[in-house]
Amino acid sequence: MSALRAFFRSGLRWKLSAAIAVVSALVALCLSLVVHNAARVSMINSTRDLQDERVQWDLRMYESTGRLIYPSKLDDPHLPKELKAYAAKGERATYVSGSRHAPVVWAETPTGDHRVLSVKGGFTDRYSVLDDLDQALVAGSLAVVVGGTAIGVLVGGRMSRRLRKAATAARRVADGDNEVRVREAIGGRRVRDETDELARAVDAMADALQLRLEAERRVTADIAHELRTPVTGLVTAAELLPPGRPSELVRDRVHALRTLVEDVLEVARLDGAAEQADLVEVALGEFVRRRVAALAPDAKVRVDEEAVIQTDPRRLERILGNLLVNAARHGAAPIEVVVDGPFVRVRDHGPGFPADLLREGPSRFRTGSSDRSGVGHGLGLTIATGQARVLGARLTFRNASAEEGGGAVAQLLLPR
Repeated sequence: MSALRAFFRSGLRWKLSAAIAVVSALVALCLSLVVHNAARVSMINSTRDLQDERVQWDLRMYESTGRLIYPSKLDDPHLPKELKAYAAKGERATYVSGSRHAPVVWAETPTGDHRVLSVKGGFTDRYSVLDDLDQALVAGSLAVVVGGTAIGVLVGGRMSRRLRKAATAARRVADGDNEVRVREAIGGRRVRDETDELARAVDAMADALQLRLEAERRVTADIAHELRTPVTGLVTAAELLPPGRPSELVRDRVHALRTLVEDVLEVARLDGAAEQADLVEVALGEFVRRRVAALAPDAKVRVDEEAVIQTDPRRLERILGNLLVNAARHGAAPIEVVVDGPFVRVRDHGPGFPADLLREGPSRFRTGSSDRSGVGHGLGLTIATGQARVLGARLTFRNASAEEGGGAVAQLLLPR
């Protein structure tokens, strides 16, 4: 059962090859059986005719000379009962007895003196030809199976390669690479098959989705841009309010609205895939120490291995700041930042990331809080992921095990 399950989980090339091999084997077996049986029947019929001619010749010699020609016999006691029945009717007949691989062919004819003249022969030398024929059929069947399997491997391998290339290109499109087209990735312009139809359909879907996302991005960016001027006026007006608790609430909400507008604009720019990193050499460990001291003084920093990397300090600081803010809002102290070569890990000791974030990644306007009163608007990790993509880095999320003490762990892998 496990082998069958493994076969169904195997690639298209091996399934197609196995199917062709099985069909080839069945066809070769059927044809071999037909050819073998037809050859055997033909040999037996020709042997019957030969024995019939021989018994007639022996009868003429017996009636003309009165002597038998060896190996003819008169009234043979071993004559099969079927031939005795024909002889009793005065009819000439032939009969095949013995095993399938060593048949004995009999022939009988009544004589003029009411006796039965018979002759038999094994003809094993003639039937040995069947053994040679069987060997040739086996060799031919094996050649057909091997050739069919080889063709299946070639055809299936080509289809499998094209499908793998299509899958790789589709994943790159899903990751945001708008320049990739599946039809160009699979190549083989001389080939026109279902893979090309699939590639064209995926390309058309990607183009339609890109147009829709671009339209949504532009609407979002335009709305956020139009909101910047009135929000800036609100911030200025809020600063002019007289001191008091109501004024503090207004200023707090206005600043939150301003942060939201700026974050939405940043997300729109990152979605446009037009952002470029300004790369400079950075000593990662020292950089992280200084930034964490300014952004989260209570966080602990440990440098296991220093590394000098090419990166954009402004974007890296943005990623680090968002991870620290997320750990402070949704996690629990102590917050630890570890630099290990090109790796930067930010860990808290809270309840960990939600299951949907670990499964689907960061989502806009979804925070780690289960209620609507949670702090933040859920764009921090989305922006961090987008900035990491601009840097060519990889940002991953996981939860520490109970043995490790629990908590959420965000790990940034920067290119050397």
